[in-house]
Amino acid sequence: MEIPYEFLGKIFIYFIFFALTGIGIALLLGAYSFKNHKIIFPGFVLFTLYLFYSPAKWLCKVFRIRDTLVDDILIDIRNAVMFDDFLHTKGTRILLLPQCLRHPSCKARCNPVFGYECKRCGLCDISKLCDAADRCNFQVFVVPGGSFVKKIFKECAPEACLGVACYNELAENMQAVSFVSVQGVLLRKDGCFNTEANVEEIIQKMEMCNV
Repeated sequence: MEIPYEFLGKIFIYFIFFALTGIGIALLLGAYSFKNHKIIFPGFVLFTLYLFYSPAKWLCKVFRIRDTLVDDILIDIRNAVMFDDFLHTKGTRILLLPQCLRHPSCKARCNPVFGYECKRCGLCDISKLCDAADRCNFQVFVVPGGSFVKKIFKECAPEACLGVACYNELAENMQAVSFVSVQGVLLRKDGCFNTEANVEEIIQKMEMCNV
């Protein structure tokens, strides 16, 4: 049987054309929503940008747009869509913090399921966030990686999750746990060591759940 290479080639070209068109429309809608805080077709934007995440970042580079715009859009729209549900959740609520927030002299031990157990020594912002979480009925987990998130969800079965991370990790993990009410806060200073969190914004989001 002769393989219709020409026909398959046309289908591939059409697919690329429509995919790029869809990505472009999703980026435009997302950028408009991000800039004006007015969400337009959130389902379409989230589905398209997650499906074509890498091509969308490549397209931004081609047009000399910062590729973190894709993550900004995904995080901002997800926050907006889930906000009301997050505020009114009555079940278990958790705060996930990245281990890179720990002070270089941190002596906390890493639990194989729940991550680092903060001693509240006061050397970093995690101690302050733990105190605020106690007041707002949030359980705090300082996680070394994504595998710990799965373990924590399996053990605690939370109904709401507030996550803190850098651009791509936050966008990816918010999608992974979108079956619960989720909110995300970007790190103020990212990297793999000695990072900084927007403590005020994190505490504000937790406090809003108790208004």
